[in-house]
Amino acid sequence: PGFKTNMIVENIVRNTALYVLLLFSLFYLLSFNADRQSPPCSSKQSKSRKFVSLSKNGTMFEYSRESELIFVGGVPRSGTTLMRALLDAHADVRCGEETRVIPKLLDSHDRWRQSVNDTIMLEEAGVDTDIMNTAMASFILDIMVHHGEPAPRLCNKDPLAFKHGVFLNQIFPNSKFLFMVRDGRATVHSIVKKFLKFPGLASEKYREFMKFWNIDISDMHEECIKLGPWKCLPVYYEQLVLHPELGMRKILTFLNLPWDEAVLHHQDFINKAGGISLSKLEKSSDQVKMPVNLDGLSNWVGNIPEDVLKDMKDIAPMLAFLGYDPEASPPDYNRSENFENK
Repeated sequence: PGFKTNMIVENIVRNTALYVLLLFSLFYLLSFNADRQSPPCSSKQSKSRKFVSLSKNGTMFEYSRESELIFVGGVPRSGTTLMRALLDAHADVRCGEETRVIPKLLDSHDRWRQSVNDTIMLEEAGVDTDIMNTAMASFILDIMVHHGEPAPRLCNKDPLAFKHGVFLNQIFPNSKFLFMVRDGRATVHSIVKKFLKFPGLASEKYREFMKFWNIDISDMHEECIKLGPWKCLPVYYEQLVLHPELGMRKILTFLNLPWDEAVLHHQDFINKAGGISLSKLEKSSDQVKMPVNLDGLSNWVGNIPEDVLKDMKDIAPMLAFLGYDPEASPPDYNRSENFENK
């Protein structure tokens, strides 16, 4: 009975996600159908919808699928909030808070695409990949444009959306991606300490979350490799906080943005008019109110159970792959040569 119930629930969830996705698609297709002027012989070629937004001083900004968007992603608690705050300090960039809905929509789209039956049924109904991609792009871009003030370059920071980096690049071909990487032990400690109410469960929770981290970081690293070095830049959190100016100069060059001294003083713009807006719901908001600092480098040392540390090399092999020493506690993050070309 339990198995059947689970199957029923899974089918309901999957079908609901599909229907919601189809409703979004239908809405966006209908909303720009009047502007489509495709020749009769190529009626299935979807036109990229354009969005216009006016700044408070009356400057008009126009965005489309061809805009040079920026996506900041990585495993949660890996420095993505700090990265977007640094970018938000730049005069030409607006990231804003996490939307939360974009990764959920991408997950639903991915599940739908993996269902052969659903794909066949929709394509039989005339809803092919091109139509769905256009609808997905319009929905995502609409959110990015209207959930904050306009700027020459728009940025999205939904960490788990990076799992769909290749697809995002497909629907936004001029976009670039920043892949935040942080020592998994520090990331997991930051997560576990927020939820661990019973110290006796520490060993189990740290071991479990390290395994989750290893899976997620592996998947995201693969996305970054597929995107290629011209599209995706891995940014090591430790190197960024140790050498902020060097790191930000490299990042801005990669993004084709001019140097702006403000990125080294993001704390001066927090919650100021025209500055950086922080969400009360994001757990990292309190930390990014401060200047870039080294406090987060060693907070995990002495807090992870010994039995977990002993097995760390096997629990999370991606640590060594990414250049971290799984047996060092604390590791020497100053050895930056370990983190090149990973």
